[in-house]
Amino acid sequence: MMTEESLDAFRSVSRKPGLQIWTINVTEILGYGNFFEGDCYIVLYVGSRQSIDIHYWIGNTSSQDEQGAAAIYVTQLDEYLGGSPLQHREVQGYESPRFRGYFKNGLIYKKGGVASGFHHVDTNVYNILRLLHVKGRKHVTATEVEVSWNSFNNGDIFLLDIGKAIVQWNGPQSNRREKLKAVLLAQDIRDRERGGRAQIGVVEGGDEKDSPELMKIMTAVLGQRNGPVREATPDDRSDQAQNNNVRLYHVFEHSGNLVVQEVATEPLTQDLLRSSDCYIADQRGSSVMVWKGKQASKEERREALNRALGYIKAKNYPSSTSVKVMSEGGESAMFKHLFKSWRDKGQTQGLGTTYNVGKIAKVDQTKFDVMQLHARPELAAQHRMVDDASGDVTVWRIENLELAEVNRRTYGQFYGGDCYLVLYTYQRSGQQQYILYMWQGRHATTDEITACAYQAVNVDNKYNGAPVQVRVVMGKEPRHFLAIFKGKLIIFEGGTGRASAVNPDKGARLFQVRGNDELSTKATEVQARASSLNTNDVFLLKTDHVSYLWYGKGCSGDERVVGRAMSDVLSKQDKQVVMEGQEPAEFWVALGGKGPYASDKRMQREEPLHSPRLFECSNQTGRFRMTEVDDFTQDDLDEEDVMLLDTWEEIFLWVGNLANQYETKEAWNSAQEYLRTHPARRDPDTPIIFVKEGHEPPTFTGWFNAWDPHKWSVSETQSPVLMNLSPSSRFNLTFTDGGIKSPSAGYSGKFLDPELLINKSPSELPQGVDPSQREVGAVLWIWCTAQKHGSHSVQDVNNCVNAASMDVLVN
Repeated sequence: MMTEESLDAFRSVSRKPGLQIWTINVTEILGYGNFFEGDCYIVLYVGSRQSIDIHYWIGNTSSQDEQGAAAIYVTQLDEYLGGSPLQHREVQGYESPRFRGYFKNGLIYKKGGVASGFHHVDTNVYNILRLLHVKGRKHVTATEVEVSWNSFNNGDIFLLDIGKAIVQWNGPQSNRREKLKAVLLAQDIRDRERGGRAQIGVVEGGDEKDSPELMKIMTAVLGQRNGPVREATPDDRSDQAQNNNVRLYHVFEHSGNLVVQEVATEPLTQDLLRSSDCYIADQRGSSVMVWKGKQASKEERREALNRALGYIKAKNYPSSTSVKVMSEGGESAMFKHLFKSWRDKGQTQGLGTTYNVGKIAKVDQTKFDVMQLHARPELAAQHRMVDDASGDVTVWRIENLELAEVNRRTYGQFYGGDCYLVLYTYQRSGQQQYILYMWQGRHATTDEITACAYQAVNVDNKYNGAPVQVRVVMGKEPRHFLAIFKGKLIIFEGGTGRASAVNPDKGARLFQVRGNDELSTKATEVQARASSLNTNDVFLLKTDHVSYLWYGKGCSGDERVVGRAMSDVLSKQDKQVVMEGQEPAEFWVALGGKGPYASDKRMQREEPLHSPRLFECSNQTGRFRMTEVDDFTQDDLDEEDVMLLDTWEEIFLWVGNLANQYETKEAWNSAQEYLRTHPARRDPDTPIIFVKEGHEPPTFTGWFNAWDPHKWSVSETQSPVLMNLSPSSRFNLTFTDGGIKSPSAGYSGKFLDPELLINKSPSELPQGVDPSQREVGAVLWIWCTAQKHGSHSVQDVNNCVNAASMDVLVN
């Protein structure tokens, strides 16, 4: 029940987009990102589209009473906000990606609790001594540890905070991104807790002798170090992308006892969820999600969270198990992905409704203006079309494990016994773009499939890594692949297209034709039997003497038009048009006799729309991991990693320029494993698209809000002035609206236009500028980039300088 005390506390709740934080002990909002280990917190996030998430955070040393109070407050707050928020239980050290994402500069775990005297951040206190152990690459956490050399290890980063100075010690095995994140955290502490007055210094643990003054400070505080620093310690938890073992339970109380009744195992279907009940979806303990039906009783909805906690105890799951509670209509993307199909009320896709391909169903491709695809990449993503398919096409077949160019007159004819490479070239913003399709026939040999992948690498190298690579399994051709053959795509079940080969005479052959126009049409050979027919489609039956063009009762006028055009490609014989139900006897004889076939139009069903999900694939912690990135943006694409984007119809593998070969190789395997083990029993032949940093097609960028095509357009290899940055050099630059004053650049007392210095060879530099001062050139470039994007603050420039791992002070 909602108490007067609770109502008073919740009256301060704002429904404006943003973050609000409370402790259980006090109601005032605290300094964001600081969490005492002895306390529990409630974190409310209101999204830009009025989506609401309630998190309650449990400190490792908080009491059972506080944890119970937190759960009660969350339930009451959920009720106060109408029961629609998504509830999350967060345990210190095991927070969800969404929770960590709220605190861009990191989470800081502090010893003690609010009762120890903390009420607000005082920016004028310098009597501080603490050591923070910093972990994480994308979302950082910093835990207060014993102020001693014994707390250090070679794999992580540590911040020694002594009030007026913060010394960052980088473990020799820490990477560039971790160092950058730690710097940003140190700057956040300086600006938020010290009013910007503290000094920050950085020590590289592998080269401590290069920072003698900072090492004096560390030695004075920590004492002389006895022996080497401990070796790196592996993370104590695994970021598993998914667990394919999912069970759905109906949870309710009976005579005061908690009853857990299993309903189904994977693959789950949406119709299992009844609005009058509450359910638990359990991913073998890795995640527990509670679903509350709209018509469930108030008591059931109110007790949903407590029942989930009781379920965890009954199952003997770890106390850190992730728990999420959601209401009908407010399901998370992760929850929907547990189901074979999911349809939201009134759901449409792109500019119209799409139907999926089942035994009966057909694809109803809504017509759209292809000129919108470049202007609106979100349309390109939804329609899986990078352009209007008017680019250039080159096709090779794998013959004797080598590439053999295919005769243009036979473009669009693919045989199940072959493998092909299809290179598509098109223009975007005046630049040549490439897509390389690897088509694998169902009956091709293992050697041919391997050779196809090998030759794809050779073609990719020929174009300097620019092509987007797409694996296409026979029968799973993506929409753009269909479009580039202009209504002439034919898939033969077997045989080969090699000129020297003689394919056996198969007698009658039956082809199923699907599509509304030349951008969406293909003909697929099916078994020449009556059972292959489908009332929603057009079929061509080809015999030695005559060809029959069969129109099912459910096909549209557009489909009949493209069927007629395709039949002319398949056969030069005269066509006898046959309407369903009016077939001559010879038609059935050619099919081996009349028989039942798919003829129920009611089985058409809408293709489910699933929200895209992004995963980071990395082995930088010593073992390969896939970690989901919640509420992702372009900034989450890490240049040092491989990222997996799941849009349900296809899997994108995005490869950063700094990703290592092991990650790239494992990502291919992981994408296939991801599909194989998906709890919704995904099609293992779903297209996998290989995208390289800087060469992203609109079908990829359209899934990201406000994509910046110039984010990676300038690389160090293109700029002679930016190469070989030396972290040991130190410069002092004065940065103004008119330029950069740099005595180090050989222009003491003068201001230079940065455009005179960036992307210039030594011979092109202004007279008197020393080309060896490459760090100055880098800072100038950073300054130009900041101004180009509308940012003029010294803080922003310093952040970029730290990203380049340079010891440069910008005033």
